[in-house]
Amino acid sequence: MTKPAKAGPSFRCTECGTTSLRWVGRCPECQAWGTVVESGAALRKPATPGPVSASARPMGEISVEDAHARATGVEELDRVLGGGLVPGSVVLLAGEPGVGKSTLLLEVAHRFAVGGGRALIVTGEESPAQVRLRAERIKAVHPELYLAAENDLGAVLTHVDQVGPGLLVVDSVQTISNSAVDSGAGGVPQIRAVAAALIGVAKERGIATVLVGHVTKDGGIAGPRVLEHLVDVVLHFEGDRHSSLRLVRATKNRFGAADEVGCFEMQEDGIVGLSDPSGLFLSDRKEAVPGTCVTVTVEGRRSMVTEVQALANYSTSGGSPRRAVSNLDSARVAMLIAVLQRHGGLPLGDQDVYAATVGGIAAHEPAADLGIAIALASAVRNVPIPATVCAIGEVSLSGDVRRVPHLGRRLAEASRLGFTTALIPASHVGDVVAPSAGEAIHVVPVANIGEALTSLGDFQTMINGVRRPALRPVRT
Repeated sequence: MTKPAKAGPSFRCTECGTTSLRWVGRCPECQAWGTVVESGAALRKPATPGPVSASARPMGEISVEDAHARATGVEELDRVLGGGLVPGSVVLLAGEPGVGKSTLLLEVAHRFAVGGGRALIVTGEESPAQVRLRAERIKAVHPELYLAAENDLGAVLTHVDQVGPGLLVVDSVQTISNSAVDSGAGGVPQIRAVAAALIGVAKERGIATVLVGHVTKDGGIAGPRVLEHLVDVVLHFEGDRHSSLRLVRATKNRFGAADEVGCFEMQEDGIVGLSDPSGLFLSDRKEAVPGTCVTVTVEGRRSMVTEVQALANYSTSGGSPRRAVSNLDSARVAMLIAVLQRHGGLPLGDQDVYAATVGGIAAHEPAADLGIAIALASAVRNVPIPATVCAIGEVSLSGDVRRVPHLGRRLAEASRLGFTTALIPASHVGDVVAPSAGEAIHVVPVANIGEALTSLGDFQTMINGVRRPALRPVRT
């Protein structure tokens, strides 16, 4: 006769939920330190069959009507969500304090109410009067938009029963607590319990739910990582306090693309979606100046024309030259400085270098390398780049200009905004086909950084009206 297993303590990781029979300092699954805690006694016995909530059916008999998205009325958010909010879905929106999460969701709830639905906002951080003042400022007051200030999960569920909303916004999930859990609000057990309860109600009643989440100092979502696995969509709301630009990025989306980006502008009367944000990232000067070059980046599925500015000046500190970068990848800028010194012969070793983008947009992808390198060379040689020229390409350590994805889409966007000349990798010539027909944009193929720097002299003659460089037309 087999003896029953002895009861003993079990240990559980508060980050990923992995269980073990003994305590360890580092979770073997998610590699987090200090997250394994004792979760009580557990009997080691095999699982037995239990009741099911619904019988399994052939996939062809399952209706997809419940998975159709409903537009929120905020086009840029709908772009990121994949068409809108799906009934019963749970969206986690995270961002730094003061970036505009509450304002955006207040606008979404108002549009939902205007469209014939009923929305409920539960705030655990502000008083109802504070939210009402913001709603009046952005003109988001509506009879079908309800508001409650609660910090207890039971009270939140009672409001849901009484109001019967089609959209539920909880701001924020870290401020709600469950009295049945022996932990303070914001703790890992509380977040897990509150999120599980709200997700269960959303799935059971078909309520589109948006949970606001806090972020850590490193920019990650605060709380257990299991929270990101439980929800259907994870959105990050990004923005600089000194810039009006706001970006919503999807890092997980069960109903659409997970690489889409929505652009917003913070104004006095609320947040406004930007369907064509490229104009924000270009200077409005009329004459070309040294140290600037335009490139085309791709954020999600949209192309954005971005201006890169650079300044190089001989160091007067007597020590190591300074390198200051804003909204660019500092490691790639340092690499480009080394490439320009080694393969371009530019004297940057004893110069302070400053590089940044215009308008607060970040350009971290390798396709911006050539634009950054041209801007640095333009600053050092004091040669202005014509305002109708852009540069697209990745620069390698050997000085070669490498291929980039979606070049046709980038050239089409540059042509739409009036650019007539583009420096592109030589390997793209012959296979570049832009997605739409329109005016031609001339391309200057460059195989390496040396050829790109040679084109600076040609651009100087373009400004002086002497001659144009050898160009190859590409239809866009």
